[in-house]
Amino acid sequence: MNIKTLIILLTVILVGRYLGFSQENKVWQSDQEDGTYTNPILYSDYSDPDVIRVGDDFFMTASSFNATPGLPILHSKDLVNWEIINYAVDKLVPEDVYNKPQHSKGVWAPTIRYHNNEYYIYWGDPDFGVFMVKTDDPYGEWSDPVHVLEGKGIIDPSPLWEGDKAYLVHAWAGSRAGINCILILREINLEGTKVLTEGKNVFDGHGRHHTVEGPKLYKRGEYYWIFAPAGGVEQGWQLAMRSKDIYGPYEEKIVLEQGSTGINGPHQGAWVTAPDGDSWFVHFQDEGVYGRVLMLQPMKWENGWPQMGKDFDGNGIGEPVSTFEKPVQKQEVKIPSANDSFQDGKPGLQWQWYANPSVKWSAQIPGTDYLRLFSIGKKEEPNMWNMPNILMQKLPAPNFTATTKVKLTTEWDTPGKTAGLIMMGRSYAYVGISYHDGKYWVQQVITKEANEGNPEKIIEEKILESNDVYLQMKVNAPDAICHFSYSENGEDFTSIGESFKAERDLWIGAKMGIFSVSEEDVRMGGYADFNWFKVTANE
Repeated sequence: MNIKTLIILLTVILVGRYLGFSQENKVWQSDQEDGTYTNPILYSDYSDPDVIRVGDDFFMTASSFNATPGLPILHSKDLVNWEIINYAVDKLVPEDVYNKPQHSKGVWAPTIRYHNNEYYIYWGDPDFGVFMVKTDDPYGEWSDPVHVLEGKGIIDPSPLWEGDKAYLVHAWAGSRAGINCILILREINLEGTKVLTEGKNVFDGHGRHHTVEGPKLYKRGEYYWIFAPAGGVEQGWQLAMRSKDIYGPYEEKIVLEQGSTGINGPHQGAWVTAPDGDSWFVHFQDEGVYGRVLMLQPMKWENGWPQMGKDFDGNGIGEPVSTFEKPVQKQEVKIPSANDSFQDGKPGLQWQWYANPSVKWSAQIPGTDYLRLFSIGKKEEPNMWNMPNILMQKLPAPNFTATTKVKLTTEWDTPGKTAGLIMMGRSYAYVGISYHDGKYWVQQVITKEANEGNPEKIIEEKILESNDVYLQMKVNAPDAICHFSYSENGEDFTSIGESFKAERDLWIGAKMGIFSVSEEDVRMGGYADFNWFKVTANE
């Protein structure tokens, strides 16, 4: 074989490998490649989205709760095609609290803003108050979190700078504050790091709108605007409020509702303008086990008020559209990555841990092409509900198949080590490789109501010929029914166990992931090498 032929062959191999993992199989694609898009624009759990435009670039962040890294940063050129480019927070604070899973707590409903050539993100932690991070490069490092306002139940902050004044509006979490339908406006310093006043109530929804939250503060013309969802996540609506005085009183109008459509609870999102000046509204829809998926609505101003979507029934209130022309034409189709070849032993940006990460959980050695997860002990936990070292990502579509290859090394001929592919929620199920009685086994395990402390139950297990196995999970809509299988050669897959109906976490959708754990009182040591993780469309 001459050198030219060798180079061509190597190129083909490398390109094939690259295409196999870097290019998605498009299990969900909003861009119809004919100048239109269909909703959802992202069929993934990006709860409470907020979006800004800087020049021709759109940047989005969303709630990340207890998962880390937190505050995902996504980028788009057209509001339809998105990529994950970064995270704004490496670890949540206080670290001693978030070093173990704090389900449904942590980062709630952030706001991203661009001010004085810097990007700011504010969020509310329902137990600790308002935090802020900033950067001059959304692709680079973000500052350490600044504790802007201490307090319990203070959530959903949104800032506004105007001349020599700066303001912050926020809502209240009923579970902590005992009230959830009033909005407070406070003055903050120009640096955005400190609240200066106790604040004033600027909106009271009692008797008209229960659960008013997620306010976004804007200035348009002579009016100050507060956009805020009301009515609850599953069946709510979007309010717009306006006043010529930032402290009110505010007029109100419902500007988006489900109406005659099948899109429930359309609210909680962001108003953003395209480069041509047209207005758009990004919001979520609660899809149960799949989480809060993202929708994009055209928005226009009529008689001084915004109308989102289209008024299909003629009552003067917008309703969500299923399809529409793209805000910006002729942009490349992109979707957040789900596949991973674990280059340099590191997980890609789609992955998050269940709590603040530890360097002790994985090797991440430069030059390797697998992810090594160490067999971390469960200690006194009856199951994996409170295990921080589970590596997970959002579900990418209603129907898909996830496959991974893993090699388990136990060390010391010690039983009690397991690694696998998991569908995680209040109840969870996985297919994994384990070692006991001097042999390697493939198992399907289901844990019902794991959040209640119930133990794992082995549904079925079979002997393997080696410690190397392919694991697969097929997910089918509408209820995310999971079917598990395995293979010893990567081609012929055998079903194992029983079907499992995935369940959401507390306030988030279910997540899929990989893990390597050790039972309590088992000798330390052991690890699992994951060669790759691939998501494909169901056949």
